[in-house]
Amino acid sequence: MTTQPQLPRAVAPQEPVPQLQRAGMLDQVEKRLRGLLNDEHRRWRTADARGAGVVESLAELVAVGADRVRPVILLTGYLAAGGDADAPAAVEAAAALELLDTCTLIRSDVRDNAALRRGIPTLHVSRAAEHERNGWAGDARRFGESTATLAGDLALSLADRLAARLPAAAWQIWDEMRVERVIGTYAHEAMAAEYLDDPWPGRCISGCDRGCTAGWYALRHPLRLGAALADRPDLDTAYDAYARSLHAAWRLRGFLDGGPEYDWDAELLREILLEREERGIAERLIRELVDRASRTAAAARLAAGWCEELTAFAVRMAAERA
Repeated sequence: MTTQPQLPRAVAPQEPVPQLQRAGMLDQVEKRLRGLLNDEHRRWRTADARGAGVVESLAELVAVGADRVRPVILLTGYLAAGGDADAPAAVEAAAALELLDTCTLIRSDVRDNAALRRGIPTLHVSRAAEHERNGWAGDARRFGESTATLAGDLALSLADRLAARLPAAAWQIWDEMRVERVIGTYAHEAMAAEYLDDPWPGRCISGCDRGCTAGWYALRHPLRLGAALADRPDLDTAYDAYARSLHAAWRLRGFLDGGPEYDWDAELLREILLEREERGIAERLIRELVDRASRTAAAARLAAGWCEELTAFAVRMAAERA
């Protein structure tokens, strides 16, 4: 008796295991953020109804931050270092990082007088509008700016609460990141005021520019924090080198394609500097930087599948925009 060959069953395409691991942890980050902010809102709604308003505004802004770029990078560094996907410390750190980033965005919006953030009115704008609608005393704009700044303070306080129980090595990186964000932002503002701010990202290409507000700390520190949480201090140098190359490629791409950090002066500089041949040279430099980042990832001792994921991430970050 002959048996009929079994036809393979149709299998739905699946994400690679590294991406599934990270997606599961990101779901936990979302739950942690929602739970934390819901608890705070419930607490202050009873204790002080006015105080609940600032919690509600912060929760709304956090809820629309769907990309979660900083937590993604932290969890990538953590899982690539062999971190346990079921351990809670990395989720706490990723949620803290999202709140720290939200604080930075709120304060940046106030400084820049931005009207929108993540598709909704910025906090200082919405609070100023509330002041005007209700006919309250004082200046509506100053009320909006001061209350938005307080929302940033709240985000920072909650971030520190989540980070309070990080292991000592991870806490040290967290502390460095907080301080360097402030110093870097101040340096950027001072350079702009002194007419020294240069849109050409030469400082990023030649080395670390600590006056950059576009996110040097957004790559290097989250990756290193992930490695520290996975107890892999040996990856610190590799993650540093990977972040340097990728950050430079990302900044150069932003200059070429007109990212949010680059306004009319960058456009003028592009017209002056970038003929077809020069643009081709810049594109080759981006490819070289991405290749350098990929080689750094390949040389590191990473968990299975994560070298490829870090390479793919570098390509996406530096890809030419449509």
